[in-house]
Amino acid sequence: MYKSQTIAYSIFTAVIFIFFNCKNKETPVLSADTIITKAIEVSGGAKIDSSLINFDFRDKHYMAYRNKGVFHFERKFRDTTSRYFDTINTITDILNNKGFMRLADNFPISVTDTMVTKYSASINSVHYFSVLPYGLNDKAVNKELLSDVSIKGKDYYTIKVTFDQEGGGEDFEDVFLYWVNRETFKVDYLAYSYNEEDGKGLRFREAYNQRIIEGIRFVDYNNYKPESASVELIDLAQLFQDDALKLLSKIELENVTVNSALVPDL
Repeated sequence: MYKSQTIAYSIFTAVIFIFFNCKNKETPVLSADTIITKAIEVSGGAKIDSSLINFDFRDKHYMAYRNKGVFHFERKFRDTTSRYFDTINTITDILNNKGFMRLADNFPISVTDTMVTKYSASINSVHYFSVLPYGLNDKAVNKELLSDVSIKGKDYYTIKVTFDQEGGGEDFEDVFLYWVNRETFKVDYLAYSYNEEDGKGLRFREAYNQRIIEGIRFVDYNNYKPESASVELIDLAQLFQDDALKLLSKIELENVTVNSALVPDL
């Protein structure tokens, strides 16, 4: 009898020890900054810092040169809507640390201030999305950790991103949500709200077609919108799971090339 009590007591003590030991080894709570930093790392952030990336998106060709803070973005296309169409073969838009410039067959042409703002935002947007989550540690970016969610059976950190007016670009009032896989630290989903003339616009993007090129992660996106703009941004993940979002388009990067070794001196 005494021996049985001793064994039972030993088992009880062992269980209590294991319980508290496991409790003390719970996964620490990560900050929003740490999660995004990890997400950037696994997506090739260090390689993007010094790289030459080319890709095609829809009817335009894009080039991004980055070298530790110095950047030079380009897009080239045939502008069939322009009054110059009969005489000009290629329009090249350039956005870099110095500002914006438009070339017509390599010759600079004048652009109004209003259109400079519009073209700059358009170019920056495409390059911004092409290498997400790279760029989310910029000084003008504010990050907040929200509640974890489960999407299609996988667990995700939810990171809310807003921007300071200074350094946040023309669309600094936009609000983003990024869902970062808790195991892989890859951004599999994102959503954002933006201002339209007639109110608020909402989009939800699902990443697919992941490929790693020279150590950098590229994905395409299914681009969705809710039936009503009155829903909250945070609710889009659940609406996606409920098949309650409308597929608007596909965001596909084609002919992607990366050259991290031969970064030109522009």
